[in-house]
Parts: sequence; structure tokens; C-alpha cells
Amino acid sequence: MKSFFDSFIKERVEKPVVVINFGGQYSHLIARRVRELNVFSIIMNYSIVDKKILEEISPCAVILSGGPCSVYDEKAPRIGKWLLEQDIPVLGICYGAQLIAWLTGGHVEEGVGEYGRTKIHVIERDPLFEGWSDKYVWMSHRDYIVEVPGSKILAYSGNNYIAAYKLRDKKIYGVQFHPEVKHTVDGIRIFENFLFKIANCRKNWFVKDLVKPLVEEIKKTVGERDKVLVAVSGGVDSTVTACLLKKAIGDRVVPVFVNHGLLREGEVEEAMENLGKIGIKPLYINASKRFIEKIIGTRDCETRRRIIGEEYARIFKEIIDRDPSIKWFAQGTTYPDIVESGSIPYTDKIKTHHNVGGLPEWFKVNIIEPLKWFYKDEVRMIGEKLGIPKEIIKRHPFPGPGLAVRVIGEFTVKKLEIVRKASKIVEDTLRKYGFYDKVWQAFAVVGDDQWVGVKGDKRVEGYIVTIRIVESEDGMTADYPRIPYEVLDEIMGKITGEIPEVTMVTYAVTPKPPSTIEPC
Repeated sequence: MKSFFDSFIKERVEKPVVVINFGGQYSHLIARRVRELNVFSIIMNYSIVDKKILEEISPCAVILSGGPCSVYDEKAPRIGKWLLEQDIPVLGICYGAQLIAWLTGGHVEEGVGEYGRTKIHVIERDPLFEGWSDKYVWMSHRDYIVEVPGSKILAYSGNNYIAAYKLRDKKIYGVQFHPEVKHTVDGIRIFENFLFKIANCRKNWFVKDLVKPLVEEIKKTVGERDKVLVAVSGGVDSTVTACLLKKAIGDRVVPVFVNHGLLREGEVEEAMENLGKIGIKPLYINASKRFIEKIIGTRDCETRRRIIGEEYARIFKEIIDRDPSIKWFAQGTTYPDIVESGSIPYTDKIKTHHNVGGLPEWFKVNIIEPLKWFYKDEVRMIGEKLGIPKEIIKRHPFPGPGLAVRVIGEFTVKKLEIVRKASKIVEDTLRKYGFYDKVWQAFAVVGDDQWVGVKGDKRVEGYIVTIRIVESEDGMTADYPRIPYEVLDEIMGKITGEIPEVTMVTYAVTPKPPSTIEPC
């Protein structure tokens, strides 16, 4: 189990769940759902899993993830049929279900595809669907399962495709849909039934109990003399990271707050005040000019992310060079950061996160990321245990590159100020009506497109501002909330009235997937 948890997890957890990753965007979300049910899960790439490793881990169950390939692709990720011959319960999801069918000599074909909310019909009573109360699931596949030898079919979709099956006389299941995403409303029931009614797993994962082990792990990793530079932004991830470090090594923590000029209105003052409340007094560096000058005129968000990540690294390196006792650099990296940056083998890079893929190769400082294996809601649980105030714990996620990734097309100072002002209007209006704490994120986006408008009885051409508000639990899936029209109307009125350059306001209603939360 090569992970951050090696040194202490074996002492605390027996028979975890192994999630075998075939490159699916939701592989880590599967592990998150298992942990939500208080069962520890380990994610392992398919290429390193063999019989010997599974014997060493002794899992209570194995879950096969989805993935972007067809089982017939020449370089399709696969695992040997030996897995199905072990006395281990297996659940295959989407590509994982197709792979089980293929391994048993079954048949998979390319079909019309099923994407999004899909109705299924459960035709066979089985413990997997015990208590199942919803007919709709989330599908995302082109290939479909035609035949699974030695199985009984449990459910079909509206296209008469196999939606779920079980191998006879074995605790091996396949589901074509994604129970791990929240769009499958009763999806957690599938995991609950599989883990406890079929696999007999035991509850052994309680996040709030991990604060002490995390602190001990940091102590052991850093040692008794080295200092650690930790980048703080006032957000929950970096704040929890800094608090864990402070608890572990005390004054050897060197917190640094870099203002890159791409923050929200009033954010510097709010963040510094909140950090001060919990005893963290960071070195403040105003680097607005050097950051903005480097990204002016850029059109590609990935380019901006790389520039910003490298500039952060330069600043941190300057600090480290002045104090040779700083041997470590700490970040508040979380699961979604790693997944979307394509840092997991055979996953597609959705976008580079500055604290994962944005650090340049020349930045040779030891990296420590104590939250690397946690989702946002788990980080918040740890923060609550550490006594971090609610205003920090419940703060909306904010990307490391800041407002730079909320400007689509050419980056200009004018567009930056439009986004900053419009985002402030969105947040303030949601707070006024009590919606801010009920949603995951809320912000404004501006691009190059313009719309003809009429202001002061004159024709004007102005920018289009898009409002993005989403509900989510973990950042891996999201949907738009049905905000009352009167609230949206007030947001629109203030943006077009207070920002002269804007003539049109739109509201984004596309969920994640197929969209992402941030625009670029």
C-alpha cells in the first residue's frame, strides 16, 4: 500500500476495499463513497495489481472503476481473469462491468450510447438492490454489454441494455451505471448493500479520528529540526494544512500568504483576519504586479496556470534561499486536485492545478501534502476537529490561480475587474437571501463575446457575464441550484447597473459532468 498512510493505516484498519483504477474520472469518487460508509478504501492502478498484492492487503471487496476505453482497444487497461477466481466479492462499474463480461467470454458492442439521467428496470430480486427506491441512474457509456456467460441479469435500461448483472454462484456483480455520482440518487444504497450485505465489510474509517495520526505522521516525516514553508490563502485546504503542521512542529512552520492580484474583492483582509484568529500569522507578500504582468494578453487558461504556478514557485524559492533551515514545502492538495491534473496514471488531464501540475521541475524542495488523499468534505471534518472557525470551514472553494481562470479568452485588466466586481455582487446577493452557505460555489465569468445593449438611450456594445452557481458535496460532480428568479433578477440588475462594460448576464445550468465547475 504505497501511499501517505503506509506508516499507520496497517495498525488501524483490517480488510480495506481496493478500488482498481482503469482511468475513470470518478475512480476517486468511488473511494470517497466507500469512505462515506466508514469503510477504508485504497485506490490502486490496474497495472500494479496482482494476486500477491491482493493477498497481502486482504481486502474485504474489490471495486473496478469506469474508464474511457473500450475493452477491445489494443491498449485497453485490463486485469487478468485470475481476479474472478479469488474468494473476494467484486463490483464492476461501467467499464469495470464490461471488463468482467469480457473476461468471462461475454460480448460487448458499440451502441447508441447512454449519457446522463437514465431510467432502469430492476427485474430480479437481489441483495444488491435491496431497499432500492429510485428508477433513475447516471449513465456515461458508448459500448454496452450484450452477454455475460454464467450470469443472471438484474436490471435493464430503457434501450434494453444490460444495466446490472451477477455471476451465478459468485459474489461478483457488474453495473453499467455510475452509483458513485450523486446524480444516481439512490446510488449510495448500491455501495451499502454490496459492502455490508454481500461482502460483509466492517466499518473502520472515521475521519475525525485521524487528526492525531496525521500530526504524528508529519512529525515523523519532517523530523525535529527542519522548518516547513506552507502556502496559505485563507481557504479551508491550506488553513487545515497549516493547522496540522503547527500542531505537529509548532514554530517551525513558516506560513506565507502571496497576493497575486487575482483574488476576490476584500479577500486579503478577510483571509489575514481569519488566519489570525487561529494563531497563524503569515508572511504577507504583495506580488500583484509581477503576476499580472506575466499573464496579460494570454488566451489559454492552461498557459496561465503554468505561469502562475511557476511564479509562486519562484517566490517560495526566494524565501527558502534566505533561510536554509526550510527543507520542506507544504500544500493543501486534495483528491480532486490530483484527479483533474491527470496525476493518476491513465486518467485524462482535465486542467492543471497550480499546486499539482504547476510547480516547475526545478523546484527541488521536499513536498509534504497531508490532505492529498481527502475530499473537501473530509478536510472540513478534520478542520472542525482542529477547532477551525466555521467561517473558514464553510468558505467556498477558490482556485489557486484565482480570477485568472474565470477570464475566458484574452486576459486583460478590464476583464479582471469586471469578474471581480460581478463576483462580489453574486456572493453578496446570495448572502442577503441566505443562499451562500447552501451552495458549493458561486462566481462570475467573462469572455471575449459581446452583446449589443441600450444604456442611457444609447446603443452600446458590452461584455457578457455568466453566473455560475453550483451545488456539490465533493467537487467531483455538481449541479446548478434552482435559485429563485427574483434573486437572479437582482444579481442581473446590479451587474448591468453597476458595471458599465456589461450588457448581458447569463446563468449557467450545465451540471458536472459534462461541464466542469470552473470555466477553464
